[in-house]
Amino acid sequence: MSDGNATTGGEGRPAGFWIRVVAYIIDGIILNVVNGILFGIAGVNVFALDTGSPEAAGSAAGVIGLILVVVNLGYFVVLEASKLQATLGKLVVGIRVSDANGQRIGIGRSIGRTLAKIVSYIVLLIGFIMVAFTDRKRGLHDMLAGTLVHYRS
Repeated sequence: MSDGNATTGGEGRPAGFWIRVVAYIIDGIILNVVNGILFGIAGVNVFALDTGSPEAAGSAAGVIGLILVVVNLGYFVVLEASKLQATLGKLVVGIRVSDANGQRIGIGRSIGRTLAKIVSYIVLLIGFIMVAFTDRKRGLHDMLAGTLVHYRS
């Protein structure tokens, strides 16, 4: 296992576990604010439905839930595939996502990376914990998507 400073291709020094946790916490705060706003807007709409029908309220909640999933997943997909190559949390801590050669990832790879995080969750978060122990600081989702997270050079 290397000391974490090894690089290959065009990427910078790999970003370790704790800096990625800090970035994710920042992203979580941002998304909680956005979700709160969406819930507030949706709450007004749901309660304004004067149908008297629990089915209508349940179906509205399902639509709202779907919108929240799309917004939350879209946040990661779009920002990590953008010219920024990072979510707002990653920007704050100075890290970015790239392919194995340090190049910007496309939208398809970004979708794959984001969906691969589901696998990292399913295996009791071990997919994320792997970042602390792999030589290039890659989580399972990074390995599956062929991505790296590293400091901006």
